[in-house]
Parts: sequence; structure tokens; C-alpha cells
Amino acid sequence: MPELQRLRPDHAPALLAFERENRAYFAASVTDRGDAYFAHFDARHDALLAEQAAGLCHFHLLVESGGEVVGRVNLVDVADGSAELGFRIAEKAAGRGLATVAVRRLFTLAATEYGLTSLRAGAARGNLASRAVLTRTGFTPTGESVLGGRPGITYVRELVRA
Repeated sequence: MPELQRLRPDHAPALLAFERENRAYFAASVTDRGDAYFAHFDARHDALLAEQAAGLCHFHLLVESGGEVVGRVNLVDVADGSAELGFRIAEKAAGRGLATVAVRRLFTLAATEYGLTSLRAGAARGNLASRAVLTRTGFTPTGESVLGGRPGITYVRELVRA
């Protein structure tokens, strides 16, 4: 099982490789990051680290023993004890239950380390894999939305401090 690691400056090369290798795969179910994301990756990575240092977001990677990134699990828009959960798993690692395990691991961090009491999430209607992860990990549907121009479902999950 890959290790869940908090985003660090030295993750940049492996994270960029992960995003490049999976760009088309991700674009099939979520909005593409666009060419500017890749062209200005280093500046974007630095900005994410600054947001994390300020407590606005908490970024995590699933890292294999050799240093390869096979997933991301992030908490963004942290405010008032809540945050938005987002995750993506590499195509070659999909179907192994990594997203479910990583999201469950993040619940503990969110409650104990970051002081959060609830998480929000969204998934496009057609993104059955992400919807299954959210359901398996105890998220409850709360309504309809539009995510990246696609019809979607919003979810919430209350957290319990251990």
C-alpha cells in the first residue's frame, strides 16, 4: 500500500510526472487542468505549498516505495471546521481500492491534525468510480450541482475525533 504523504517541495518532479502521465485519463471524468498548469507547474506547486502553510488547504500524495506518485488526496477551501475533499488515482493504480483507503486515512488527519468536523465533496454523475468511493467512505448525497460543466452530485460527511 502506498504511503499517504503531506505535500512537500521535493515532491514536485514525481507529482508533475503523475499529472502528465494521467492527463488524458483524468480528463475523461474531470475538467482538464489545461496547458498553463503544466507550463507553470513549479510556480503552481510553490503556491500550493504556501496555501498549505497558511492552513487554507492540506495536500497529500499517495507515494509508492520507489517515490512514484500514484494518487492525490486533497482538502481545499478549509474554513469553519470544514473542507472540500478531492482525489485522483493514476490509471495504472485504479481499481485497487487506493482511493477508498486514502480517503479513510485522511478522515483521521482531518479530524485530529487539522481540527475539521466535516468534509464536502462532489462528483460528476458519470464518474461512477468517485461516487462509489464517496459512498463507501460514508459520504451522504446532499444535492445536485454542475462540476466542470457536467451534471454532478454533492456530498457531505461528518467527522468524529478519535
